[in-house]
Amino acid sequence: MGFFTLKNIHPEFEKHYVGIWYAMDPTTRVWVANRDKPLLDSSGVLTITEGGEVIVRDKDQHVYFPITTAGGATSIKALKLLDSGNVVLIDIVSSRIMWQSFDNPTDTFLPGMNMIINSNLNLTSWKNVDDPTSGSFAFKMEETNQYFIWNIDNSTYHWKSGRGSIQTSFESETLFIGAYYLLSNFTKKPYQTSYCNNPKYTRYCNNNYFANFSSFNTNSRLLMNHVGNIEYWEEGDKQWTLVWQAPEDDCSIYRKCGKFSVCSLIHNTSKCECLSGFEHVSPSAGCDAIDKVSCTDVNFLNMTMINLENPNLPSVDLKNESDCKKRCIDNCDCKAYSYIPAIQELYSRGRSEGTSSCWIWEYDLNNLQANGRHNISIRVSQESLMNRTKGSSRENSSSFQTEAHILIITMAILLILLLGSVGYIYYKRLVVHEQGTNSTHQTDNSERWAIELLDPDQSNREEDTNSIGVPFFQIESILAATDNFSEANKLGRGGFGPVYKGKLPGGQQVAVKRLSSVSVQGLEEFRNEVMLIAKLQHRNLVRLLGYCMKGNEKILVYEYMPNKSLDMFIFDGESRVLLEWPKRFEIITGIARGLLYLHQDSRLRIIHRDLKTSNILLDEELNPKISDFGLAKIVQGREMEAITNRVVGTYGYMAPEYALEGFFSVKSDVFSFGVVVLEIISGKKNIASSQLRQNLSLLGYAWNLWKEDVPFKLMDERLLKCSNSVEVLKCIVVGLLCVQEDAGDRPTMTNVVLMLAGDIASLPNPKQPAFVTRKTTSSSSSSSYITDNAITMMTLPQGR
Repeated sequence: MGFFTLKNIHPEFEKHYVGIWYAMDPTTRVWVANRDKPLLDSSGVLTITEGGEVIVRDKDQHVYFPITTAGGATSIKALKLLDSGNVVLIDIVSSRIMWQSFDNPTDTFLPGMNMIINSNLNLTSWKNVDDPTSGSFAFKMEETNQYFIWNIDNSTYHWKSGRGSIQTSFESETLFIGAYYLLSNFTKKPYQTSYCNNPKYTRYCNNNYFANFSSFNTNSRLLMNHVGNIEYWEEGDKQWTLVWQAPEDDCSIYRKCGKFSVCSLIHNTSKCECLSGFEHVSPSAGCDAIDKVSCTDVNFLNMTMINLENPNLPSVDLKNESDCKKRCIDNCDCKAYSYIPAIQELYSRGRSEGTSSCWIWEYDLNNLQANGRHNISIRVSQESLMNRTKGSSRENSSSFQTEAHILIITMAILLILLLGSVGYIYYKRLVVHEQGTNSTHQTDNSERWAIELLDPDQSNREEDTNSIGVPFFQIESILAATDNFSEANKLGRGGFGPVYKGKLPGGQQVAVKRLSSVSVQGLEEFRNEVMLIAKLQHRNLVRLLGYCMKGNEKILVYEYMPNKSLDMFIFDGESRVLLEWPKRFEIITGIARGLLYLHQDSRLRIIHRDLKTSNILLDEELNPKISDFGLAKIVQGREMEAITNRVVGTYGYMAPEYALEGFFSVKSDVFSFGVVVLEIISGKKNIASSQLRQNLSLLGYAWNLWKEDVPFKLMDERLLKCSNSVEVLKCIVVGLLCVQEDAGDRPTMTNVVLMLAGDIASLPNPKQPAFVTRKTTSSSSSSSYITDNAITMMTLPQGR
């Protein structure tokens, strides 16, 4: 404790203060006596007068900091600095503390203070980083366990915490548990908060209560800084670390957008938007309803995935949402309601059991924030709904005449094209018929080779290729269809070779996969794909139209998918905007039905072994179709699993038991499906990335968000305004269930389809996924090589 000065652009006006700082860090001042009345020279003295007062005065005897206490001149007093940072004025005779700095803090809260017992304590910020004068923000406790930051200049709240010990599902933001514990002088034990699920803070929590007080860093402090943030700092390794602060962003500022206005962050910049049916009053006041809402209105505007202020009425446990809605309708003051099913309450609170909740708001809705975790239904007038409907009708009417003109012109063009196409097709058929007649008696060695390959026992050698169920194409037809495999017709390149767009003589568009001569997909995989797809018929599986073999050429002809593969939609920045949540959910369920057919409903039980987003093709209506069966395996009868000494697949999608031991089963496909689901939700690939926290893989990132009770942060930000939070949460849970490390814990595809179609309340709680790529212990037992799209591991057989 002593006198100190701060930097000043005019040294002649240097200001002097009495303060307290850390011996290890003199630049961190935790208390300033004369913050609002600095000395202007170095003549200051701190002393105890004969009358028992503690004062700071200059050479002219001007007083800058007086402490006056009862006791009179006969009392002997001493001013003492304790090791806690508390300076106390003590009556020597009675040992009674007459005054202490801990009851009069400036901008810093230290261990030993207690704001819960002494609710009059408050922290007031500095004016700026170099001026300890009382600033614009104060941190206080308003009511039991609720804290706030007050903007002194505007006389408004700047930030408010949730209730520390009375947890609700609608806390705008809960005070960090370390800060809460510090404010109670390490005595008050609040309920578990969402911070307990964050690995960074696990040492603070144990079974919903603080178990080990010694785990808290008593060398910590709270700072009310000059820009309006309350900060929690801890000291370790002789330096301070900022652990937490609030508000954490612009949208966390209290009533940033005013009433009935939603705050969303776009590239760390806040944006305010009125709810539908509301209009701006002013940027700070928010929005008002365009049409006044009356007590007889029973219409509601449904909002999903938002955060907002706590409701003013307590929660009621009701059986269903209809009862909750009726509770709001019967209350004329009800502005909005929210119904939370028991299962969602369970997940959000991290408890072993949950009850449903019905919340009611009787005041204007404030602090609406996008990318939250709640659904809410806001009461609106009948006129608002009618105006919205009329607006749509007027828009449709105004465009009707334009559409009619376009339709007439289009029909005329189509008629011309149709006549031209009929003539062209007739001409081409004559040419093809003539060519076919000339080649009827010729034998093609490549065709015989293909028949021998596809039918090893040669039982069908006397029959033509139609006995296989898939037509054989001449290499000349393939070359003509693809314009000699021109680059202009190239659709892309996979791990086994390029894919080209082709057009058959009849005008049918096809996709031609040309297997690379150096591809790991050899003759066996080629035969496998032809034979398998020929026997499979399902709306979510791609259809094979034919094949061709000539010399080293191995070619597969598929139905053409104009929208190419799923990965181009969910990972490509421009295409992602076209794939809104309802379509993504349809794609997830379509893939699940396709896998269920392979595992359960087809004539053969098939394990795909290479399910990934690039192997999911999309047709004209964006319906998913599973493709690429080169690595698929048939398991006999009722068998559900097998083992191989040749592990092939794609990094990031292979189940751990398959990648490490060569053990594959239908649960291997379930794991790959779970990865695909999480990629569809997030728009991110399952690879370690600097875009994800701590360079985790997507599975590790998703699991951490789940443990931190913020699963919706996994979502692609473009989906926030069009998503169904129940469906999103359901898919996140299903995805995490599918990627659990133990194959026995993963559901079958039968269960997955039922989960996606069923009630979220029936879903179990997922266990930790296998998101860490493990390595085999012996370098001699396995070797691996990576193609441009796949990792192939050749594992030697070992005793089991």
